[in-house]
Amino acid sequence: MSEADSHEISKPMTKEQIRRVAVGLAPKQMSGKVVFVDYNPGWPVLFARESERIRSALGAKAISIEHVGSTTVPGLPAKPIIDILLVVESSADEKSYLPALEAAGYVLGIREPDWHGHRMFKGPDTNINLHAFSRDDEEIERMLPSSETGSERIQLTETST
Repeated sequence: MSEADSHEISKPMTKEQIRRVAVGLAPKQMSGKVVFVDYNPGWPVLFARESERIRSALGAKAISIEHVGSTTVPGLPAKPIIDILLVVESSADEKSYLPALEAAGYVLGIREPDWHGHRMFKGPDTNINLHAFSRDDEEIERMLPSSETGSERIQLTETST
């Protein structure tokens, strides 16, 4: 898929399409009213806690763990859901990371093998969306803040652990 294709606005998914990718989420968890709240200075703290829990569960299998999305921007109203980007060697190789995440309380909610191999988990006690992608997937770059490239972020993460 080209970058231009990935930015096209597509039709909303049908109920059948949602049913095919939904794994552990009830339909009510995937639809409903979107609520925005004022920026919460506790969001980075919640991310740090989840990051540590994920790192403890996966060890070196977690190539990168990043806080992404609107809750990263101080002062910006956002949905009160912490978005986390998890980079693993291969998101399709679920046996290499899924059991450890499940043991730590994460629930696989969405499996999208045809869209960047995306997997999305919900957290055990914090409202998060944990997005898992394979190491070199182009979607990683799009999710990261534009001030740093994905390769720089991954390099920083690998050398700082």
